[in-house]
Amino acid sequence: MNTPGISVLTGKYMVTMDLFPQESKEFNQMHPFYENLKQGRFTTTKCKDCGAEPFPPRLLCPECYSTNMEWIDWPTVGTVIDHTEEMVGVPLGFGKPPLVHALLDLDGKRTFFVRIINCKQGELQPGDKVKLVVFDVDPVPQEVGREVIEIPRVFYAFEPVK
Repeated sequence: MNTPGISVLTGKYMVTMDLFPQESKEFNQMHPFYENLKQGRFTTTKCKDCGAEPFPPRLLCPECYSTNMEWIDWPTVGTVIDHTEEMVGVPLGFGKPPLVHALLDLDGKRTFFVRIINCKQGELQPGDKVKLVVFDVDPVPQEVGREVIEIPRVFYAFEPVK
């Protein structure tokens, strides 16, 4: 992860400034979520006992505390219910303003809050359709024997349907 403007940190991995989760199975039991993202699938877990579909995915059902969970696909297109645009104070690592977040309706029974990218200020309106976008984030360096390899990572956001 390169830190722009701080030359002494160029080429260094700043674990304390890393905004994205560790995705490999060695670091994260939710690694299937990220593997599914790499395939363009938006998934979560569903409790086989009570039917709850928590997001983000969980190993333990937050409703009935069961560990009897399965992976399911969610829609990759949603409708904006409402949104917010941040023009100043955008945190490091989020690029240039605006920083847009929206409350989405995925299929009439699921709503959640998500980042919207590739969207200019004032462009997004309630009722607009948005779609899943999977993008690469900085890889994580990992020592393997005497070598340091980079583990690729992805993350998600949504963008307006053009």
